[in-house]
Amino acid sequence: MTKVTMDKIVNLCKTRGLIYPGSEIYGGFANTWDFGPVGVELKNNVKRAWWKRFVQEDPNTYGVDASILMNPKTWEASGHVASFGDPKMDCKKCKQRFRADTLIENHSKGKVSAEAMTNEELTAYINENHISCPHCGGFDWTPIRKFNPMFTTSRGTLEEGADVVYLRPETCQGEYVNFLNVQRTARAKVPFAIAQIGKSFRNEITPGNFLFRTIEFEQMELQMFCKADSSMNIYDDYKSRALQFVKDVGLQADHLRFHDHDKLAHYAKAACDIQYLFPIGWQELNGIHHRGDWDLSRHGEFSGKSMLYLDPYTNEKYIPNVIEYSIGADRLTLALLCEAYDEETLENGETRVVMHFNPAIAPYKVAILPLQKNLSDKAKEVFALLSKEFMCDYDEAGSIGKRYRRQDEIGTPFCVTIDFDTLEDDTVTIRDRDSMKQERIKIANLVSYVEKKVKFN
Repeated sequence: MTKVTMDKIVNLCKTRGLIYPGSEIYGGFANTWDFGPVGVELKNNVKRAWWKRFVQEDPNTYGVDASILMNPKTWEASGHVASFGDPKMDCKKCKQRFRADTLIENHSKGKVSAEAMTNEELTAYINENHISCPHCGGFDWTPIRKFNPMFTTSRGTLEEGADVVYLRPETCQGEYVNFLNVQRTARAKVPFAIAQIGKSFRNEITPGNFLFRTIEFEQMELQMFCKADSSMNIYDDYKSRALQFVKDVGLQADHLRFHDHDKLAHYAKAACDIQYLFPIGWQELNGIHHRGDWDLSRHGEFSGKSMLYLDPYTNEKYIPNVIEYSIGADRLTLALLCEAYDEETLENGETRVVMHFNPAIAPYKVAILPLQKNLSDKAKEVFALLSKEFMCDYDEAGSIGKRYRRQDEIGTPFCVTIDFDTLEDDTVTIRDRDSMKQERIKIANLVSYVEKKVKFN
């Protein structure tokens, strides 16, 4: 079995146009990454699959796209201004700053959960296990302090008179503040959900681990508004649906597990993560949280707007409970990269690197490869036909074997080769990525053939 390391994934992503270091020509910018031509397709397909499953196929879920910059009172109501913070400590030797809980979880390969530890317990564990600085190897730490990771900016024509505003550290507040709007305009009846996909920002201080924790990230999440007496059943249902989704997009069941939170927020009734076995150990992939009625109650209090829902069947008025389901698009993309990576030894002794993506989320569905450049006119006709339906790649440079390998390394499920017989009978050779088997097929049948293979159910 191939041993997957983060270094292998990072190298493949850079060399094959999936993901590049952010601002690389300037020496990079810590914890930022740019998605390249292949990577942006992969991530977009992940987002489309999630939206299809949880919004398009659910008649009681409604999508929004809320603003990144929100009224600052939003973050007072949510508690982020007063109490949002991470336990961080500085290495006195190299002056780098780290999250104490992350140091412990990385050191233990995810076997130790540090979320419920006090600052004293975090310090004791680090000292007892002599966890040194990942950057310089030193062991001389400052005391743990709390840092608010929200990015601040200003709004106004003159900075000295400007109001402080925040880049949102999470997307869910956009769903809460639009509860009344969506309920009214969609004529939605509880239980119903509001979903969105969007960027969030946190001033994370974390060494390495590629896409796992970054300062700018994209969340796919929804808030299900429901009655209290049915809320735990809905919570359990979303646990099941969330697990099924990540399996359906390509993660193996034995690489996934539920992890109930050791420590709950004062308003929460239940909280659970789905963890994935990354090369760095078991780590959080997504979260499902029973948040009670705290969020809508707080926004009602701070805004002065009533968040009461009038049940049309019972005439009862109440503030709905919230079941939150949130998963990072970047983190899920990283998990899929780790899951798909494989190194196969072929019969001739050569090794091929292949990404076994679920065809539904593969960046390109088909690559069109003319056997020789003088067949390019016919090959471009085939590209024009297929590209109306699927994201396709076109490659006419190098030997056909090397071109197959390039497509294997970016996970393209099918390669279509145009040869001289194509000019005679309008047939092409289609090659399967995983089995490497080839078959002859009529050009007229290509669209239906590929469509059946790449649909996400």
